[in-house]
Amino acid sequence: MTASARLTTLTRIGFATRGVLYAVIAYLVIRTGRAEDPGGALEYLSDGSGKFLLGVMAAGLLAYGIWRLADAALNIEDHDADKKGVVERVGAGLSGLVHLFLTWQAVQLMQGVSSGGNGVQESARTALTFPGGGIAILLVGAVVLLVGIVQLVRAAKGSFLRHLEPEMAKRTWVAWSGRAGYAARGVVFLIVGYFLVAAGFDASSSEVGGMDAALAWIDSPVDMIVALGLFGFAVFSLVEARWRVLQSVPVERLTKARL
Repeated sequence: MTASARLTTLTRIGFATRGVLYAVIAYLVIRTGRAEDPGGALEYLSDGSGKFLLGVMAAGLLAYGIWRLADAALNIEDHDADKKGVVERVGAGLSGLVHLFLTWQAVQLMQGVSSGGNGVQESARTALTFPGGGIAILLVGAVVLLVGIVQLVRAAKGSFLRHLEPEMAKRTWVAWSGRAGYAARGVVFLIVGYFLVAAGFDASSSEVGGMDAALAWIDSPVDMIVALGLFGFAVFSLVEARWRVLQSVPVERLTKARL
């Protein structure tokens, strides 16, 4: 098996891991009212699970992160050259960085170290200590808002189905799980983007937060509706783990080019 094929296989594990994390997030909101982000869901799963499971999840998250970064840099998913395509590639890059951070969290948990805290808020606080930090947060917030809009557009158009094998793409339950998932993620991203933009204008990190803060900010029963949507995204992620058509990262070619 080539390096590209191994990375593709691990990326599928990454899709499955993403699905499990979103299922945990939805479960915690619906059953306990507890709001978590993927990092919090990973920590929740680490209680009582062995290092082997965390290791498999870490490997999948790492491969998924690399694949998303490769999409941002090399356009392996063939995004259009218009503004929408640029936003999609920027979103892929942000997603890649987030999943590399989740990989680091998984490794920390394997070593018995809990990350804890609000990572988004701490990052914003650090950024504000530098000149132009508020502007940087504003720009990140604007990108997150754009990504949220793209998610809602995908939910409306069902464009995510083009990445699946044709037989699965035709199934109604697959389409609606994806629509619900992308719509819920769009709402969450818009709220997180709003937090970031507000923090950039106020030069304060006190109200900045990620998915957990966004879910906690939403009132009942809307939070339950969003949580059900996130569960739909979990189901769709598991479908992608098996039936998504993945474009391979040209690992061998890139390695030779560097040599």
